[in-house]
Amino acid sequence: MTFHHYPATYVGEAAIKVQNLDRSITFYNQVLGFQLKHKDHSRASLTADGSNTLITLYEPEFPIPKEPNKTGLYHFALLLPNRSQLAGLVKHLVKYGVKLGSADHLVSEAFYFDDPDGNGIEVYTDRSPELWSWHNSEVQMAVDPINLEDLFSEPEEEWNGLPENTLMGHIHLHVSELVKTEEFYGKGLGFATVSKLGKQAIFMSTLNYHHHIGLNTWNGEGAATPSKNSPGLDWFSVVYPDAETRRSAIERLEELGYSIKVKEDIAIVWDPSGNQIHLKIRMPN
Repeated sequence: MTFHHYPATYVGEAAIKVQNLDRSITFYNQVLGFQLKHKDHSRASLTADGSNTLITLYEPEFPIPKEPNKTGLYHFALLLPNRSQLAGLVKHLVKYGVKLGSADHLVSEAFYFDDPDGNGIEVYTDRSPELWSWHNSEVQMAVDPINLEDLFSEPEEEWNGLPENTLMGHIHLHVSELVKTEEFYGKGLGFATVSKLGKQAIFMSTLNYHHHIGLNTWNGEGAATPSKNSPGLDWFSVVYPDAETRRSAIERLEELGYSIKVKEDIAIVWDPSGNQIHLKIRMPN
């Protein structure tokens, strides 16, 4: 079962605002292992396979330091193919002095850190879906310590940058509230709620993935949107398997009262917290 290809609906890429484009390119290339696909005066696109863009870095005019306690990006999450490659990346990050957090989520093993502007990043690998536990349509997740000794006992692989089959596994957002937000991502975009953390966080997906979208109010209910020139999320994409599925989502969003802006082959919508989302159709292989 694949959760990031047809027929799933999934997160494809994220555009991240930064204060200094060249500084960020150095970090994402040398430290995280992305390849630079394209660069102009204010933007740079990054890829793991030399073709598909996973991250776009954007330096807005007159950038300011990242504003605290706002809606927007909590983290984007890069899904690596296996534990050996995760272990290799983590060792590489440690060599660069990156401060890491970690967690065993039962469904996955994950490490967390920030880019130079404080944008959150997760790198993780999934356990086999056969090992995931479901109860009343909710996947069981936790925040347990990772067995680092076991992880680092994986066979060594020479570090040569991100594996070419690295994917955008999910995105996790700070939002201002959860009721309308769950309706937007559920009834509107078409994701199903698969886990809740009290009244603070919701996790949503298609095809019973543990989550393609994470949503939380940890920056406070009623949190304001950040300034346009603050580091953070510019936009992220949701990829639909075909035109009909995306058309149905657009119709549902309009019925809920959301305005859709169409630019070329991309439909653009904003969630109730002001997070910009690009609705795309899967490109044929």
